[in-house]
Amino acid sequence: MEKIDNLDRKILRILSQNARIPFKDVAAECGVSRAAIHQRVQHLVDGGVITGSGFDVSPKSLGYTTCTYVGITLERGSMYKKVVERLRHIPEIVECHFTTGPYTMLVKLYARDNEQLMDLLNGRLQDIPGVVATETLISLEQSIKRDIIVSTMTDEEQTV
Repeated sequence: MEKIDNLDRKILRILSQNARIPFKDVAAECGVSRAAIHQRVQHLVDGGVITGSGFDVSPKSLGYTTCTYVGITLERGSMYKKVVERLRHIPEIVECHFTTGPYTMLVKLYARDNEQLMDLLNGRLQDIPGVVATETLISLEQSIKRDIIVSTMTDEEQTV
């Protein structure tokens, strides 16, 4: 995608603060037509700048009380894609990253309780071919959760 301009940045800033805001309100705040906002947003979606929309559902409201990060060490880094395909079939896993550092991969998962967590670790993750070790970190509290801040200034303008 070509570079985004200040109008795109302003639209992104507004939408990142309230994704449910009507386009007519975005248009009024930006001083352009609703059609222009619709076209710009569609262009940002098509270009991969906006990658999703939806609602965040609280895992606790569904009975998932334990948020856990699991560092996974693989026999070989080249096994990553095959392991990811197996992890896709575990619905409790909500994120997976190929990382540097002490782990080959880092996954985030939710479990209903410690018993389910133990089953996920011992009965599902550690049984995947190529997984040689896991280290579990239980999140006690999520203190910060936010999207990246969208500035209306370009990178060049910020460095001046």
